[in-house]
Amino acid sequence: MGSLFNPSLNKVSQSSSSYVSNRSTSSQSVERQQKLTSENTIGASPERDPRSKPEKGSFDIFRTTNVGLPKLNKPLHVLNKEKKKDFERFKNAPEPQYLRSGMVLLKKFINTADQVKVLNKCRELGIGSGGFYRPGYSNGTKLHLQMMCLGKDWDPDSKLYKDSRLFDDVVPPEIPGEFKILVDGALHTAHNFLRRSSRSVEEIPNMSPDVCIVNFYDNSGKLGLHQDIDESRESLAKELPVVSFSVGDSAEFLYGDVRDADKAGKVILDSGDVLIFGGKSRLIFHGVASIKPNTAPAFLINETAVRPGRLNLTFRQV
Repeated sequence: MGSLFNPSLNKVSQSSSSYVSNRSTSSQSVERQQKLTSENTIGASPERDPRSKPEKGSFDIFRTTNVGLPKLNKPLHVLNKEKKKDFERFKNAPEPQYLRSGMVLLKKFINTADQVKVLNKCRELGIGSGGFYRPGYSNGTKLHLQMMCLGKDWDPDSKLYKDSRLFDDVVPPEIPGEFKILVDGALHTAHNFLRRSSRSVEEIPNMSPDVCIVNFYDNSGKLGLHQDIDESRESLAKELPVVSFSVGDSAEFLYGDVRDADKAGKVILDSGDVLIFGGKSRLIFHGVASIKPNTAPAFLINETAVRPGRLNLTFRQV
């Protein structure tokens, strides 16, 4: 189970550092896919209206205390009972799940205390400079989520990574060091699992994240099937993995080889889960079909003021 203060998690397996990509994604195929994506980018045509300004403001992933009716505190014995139940549930993380080549799900990897720390840190960064905003496209369409980038900015309309945001020139916050430790620990755990399963560690190459995209979905939030193909040609050719954290309400996650929800595999991502996809699974189509309301663990509700919904952090090396 992951811990922000466990130094052993920094000892990431070195055996994957010699990984050489010679499988499904060659640099030539990546170049063709990037060209196709560029040609089909919404808003690329000069006849379209100028790019719509994203909805930016003081979005807070925590509820404000002055909105709605006051929250009645639960009796202490009820809170202690709920906390004990949650801690028991997260104390021993289940065995990782092998979903397909290069794709591993670490159930309940992020422990209870660290989930609270992740929420608090994302809330702190989210209400500050370079924090959450609702991204959109040049045709006026808005995504069904709030987004914040760490390390570098990624713009969903231009498909570009930049040192500052295109619409306001604000520099994104850095990725917190404790988040990077959790990413290292997740990769280390996945590599150990692959070894125990008599599989090749090279199914999931090692990586050092320099970008984190933080999305907050409310209970009506969703994200259509798409590929993560905007990283550098080198990163994609090496099939470096995406590492995804889930905190809060559960989500139905779809994944597959084609952009067809009816043919997609499905998995439920719960609070504390870490999903890793790289190697042969690096270019899968994936998306969020729905958020399951009222599924966040009680300890998160009791110890933070998080809104109903799901916080998702995806780490990558561009």
